[in-house]
Amino acid sequence: MARKRYDVVYKTSQWHVTHTSQTLSTYAMKSSAINAGVSVARRNEPSQLIIHRMDGTIEDERTYGDDPYPPRG
Repeated sequence: MARKRYDVVYKTSQWHVTHTSQTLSTYAMKSSAINAGVSVARRNEPSQLIIHRMDGTIEDERTYGDDPYPPRG
């Protein structure tokens, strides 16, 4: 099963939790957006949360649910 991807991104002077380019919620503080992103990602496992910096670069990636390591190959 493919993982669902959620992002924490900064746009229009607020932090947004998004899924497939759709904003799920907005927050004034990044920490609040991360907490909300973790919550929604955990409820919808298998999933991945990508946390971005203000400039759009990736700061952190978190995986929830089945993530075999080492990867099959």
